[in-house]
Amino acid sequence: MYVGLDQLSEGQRGRVTALFSHGTMRRRLQDLGLVEGTTVQCVLQSPAGDPAAYKIRGALIALRARDARQIQISPENAEDPPSGEKRGDGTWA
Repeated sequence: MYVGLDQLSEGQRGRVTALFSHGTMRRRLQDLGLVEGTTVQCVLQSPAGDPAAYKIRGALIALRARDARQIQISPENAEDPPSGEKRGDGTWA
């Protein structure tokens, strides 16, 4: 199942599967590490829902809903360890 990044609830994670933005915005998103396979977690949503803060490769980044909507993700189960991050046992996912 694929959804826009803006559909993640607080605490939920997903993996980037595609970027539908173009031009400068696409380049900025890629520079932030939003490329295919990157794990993203919604950390905080403002009371109005826009913007939301996402953990991307260890950095906390705020994105507007209209920009997050252009990032296609595959939501992950909460018990799956995030890719590229250290597990509790010290091994890397």
